[in-house]
Amino acid sequence: MTGVTIVTTAGIDGQPRGFTANSFTSVSIEPPLLLICVGKSAASMDVFKQAKGFAVNILSEAQKDTSVLFASKRPDKFEVAGWRQGPAGNPLIDGSAAWFDCIRYQVIDAGDHIILMGHIEAFSYTDANPLGYARGGYITLGLEQAAVNAASSASRTVVGAILETNDRLILLPDGRPNGLALPEVGRSGASGSASQLHAMLDREGIEAHLGFLFAVFEHPGTQEQCIYYRGEALLHARGRPVLASFDDIPWERLPNEATRSMLRRYAAERKIGRFKIYSGDHKQGVVKAVD
Repeated sequence: MTGVTIVTTAGIDGQPRGFTANSFTSVSIEPPLLLICVGKSAASMDVFKQAKGFAVNILSEAQKDTSVLFASKRPDKFEVAGWRQGPAGNPLIDGSAAWFDCIRYQVIDAGDHIILMGHIEAFSYTDANPLGYARGGYITLGLEQAAVNAASSASRTVVGAILETNDRLILLPDGRPNGLALPEVGRSGASGSASQLHAMLDREGIEAHLGFLFAVFEHPGTQEQCIYYRGEALLHARGRPVLASFDDIPWERLPNEATRSMLRRYAAERKIGRFKIYSGDHKQGVVKAVD
């Protein structure tokens, strides 16, 4: 996982320019230096190369739309996003978790990129959680931490996964007559954990990549805290796993309404390619977009 930044500058004409980047590098403490890389094919490369400096804006988890905006070719980025001029004269994006305002220190030619090294003139940070990015999707660390806190405070924790392989949902027999359930651990006995879930999947011949949190909810009747991830998987052995089309999920064979409700939401979000995270209890809660 990487952080998400917006690198900004003021051109020699005074106009603000900026783009979304997933990394910058600390170079030196004394003097305080950092560097960024700009592709020579980038439309703004000459502007950044000639500018007197640049700023690195580290986005907060509430700024996913801002990241998408600055990753686009829209000419009105700075009309849509709120910003202000920083101490060194570079644009600072409103709401950022942190920022560094730099003057140009050195420009280095590096193959198909240029390296811009900046001397940090000013910086600031807040308590906001940073926005993360991994495997093509955004990560909100605050909601990931909520899952950790929930697991530590619950009397019992169920950890499961919604897994796809070749566009089909993976289900497992759950011990009920003709019953099926999502892969999960912690329903009986001690609380489950992500490591226990991985071990169970390995035993079933399922190689899973649990990339993202999908739902965290409490079941008051059973005093269970349920944490579900979503991801992709490969099947290495035929056996217990049952594959279901998303257009023909065997709803009546699933164990409870909480599972059915969660899978209905997953199927709907899957169609539009925009997943969210649910947090609440088994009846109601809030849904936050993350990618």
